[in-house]
Amino acid sequence: MQKQNKLNKEQLNSFKTTIWDYFHAFGRSFAWRETTNPYHVVVSEIMLQQTQTYRVDDKYQIFIEKFPNFSVLAQAPLRDVLTVWQGLGYNRRALFLHKLAQKVITEYDGILPDNPELLINLPGIGKATAASICAFAFNQPTIFIETNIRAVFIHFFFLNQEKVHDNEIFPLIEQTIEQKNARQWYYALMDYGVMLKKKFPNPSRKSKHHLKQSKFEGSDRQIRGMILKILTVQPVITYQELNDMIQDDRMQFILQDLCREELIKKKANLFSIY
Repeated sequence: MQKQNKLNKEQLNSFKTTIWDYFHAFGRSFAWRETTNPYHVVVSEIMLQQTQTYRVDDKYQIFIEKFPNFSVLAQAPLRDVLTVWQGLGYNRRALFLHKLAQKVITEYDGILPDNPELLINLPGIGKATAASICAFAFNQPTIFIETNIRAVFIHFFFLNQEKVHDNEIFPLIEQTIEQKNARQWYYALMDYGVMLKKKFPNPSRKSKHHLKQSKFEGSDRQIRGMILKILTVQPVITYQELNDMIQDDRMQFILQDLCREELIKKKANLFSIY
């Protein structure tokens, strides 16, 4: 299908029927899908960034129990937040979520805005996440794309095309969006995309935006995670103690990055979580 073409009524109905039929028969169940609480939605959406759902499933419940709302999270020490976050990786997301909660409390009286243009100004929230939060928390027919949604549209409309740009997909998402039930429609699209990736070679590989995730073992991300894990157990530690535990030539540069990002702080020769 060429990007300038529009779906006719028959194409639209056929596509929607296929997606809805699959969802009604095989739709997945997650705790964050059973709530429209804006705080819960924000937590789940940030957790799900670059992380598979099975890893988020248990951690989401634990996080919500420990930090049940924006106020509790905003007042919690970052060390406590990172402790609960352990196992999800990309610890900057925990920092962003912590700062986001503080900003919601101080600037919006504890009430999450339902406007994507306001949400995008919050820490850790990009354009796609702002739109997805509005869809899942407020059932707004916002337009966004993520890997499973991308796979669905490539499979149906660009199967014989390579290097499909998201700009070619967005008009199709807009044409097919359920105006009054965007929340469930996006869940349905995502679940169909997950099925496609199991059944066929990942259609997302045909996307111009497809990136293969770098190996975790031996990466800077692994060293960062090790440092933060140590500091959640041992609140204050010297550089030499850290170096003895991890023994990696990249230690000094990674510590500098963590300090610059305000995940950890250095006082004299002592390191601790910010």
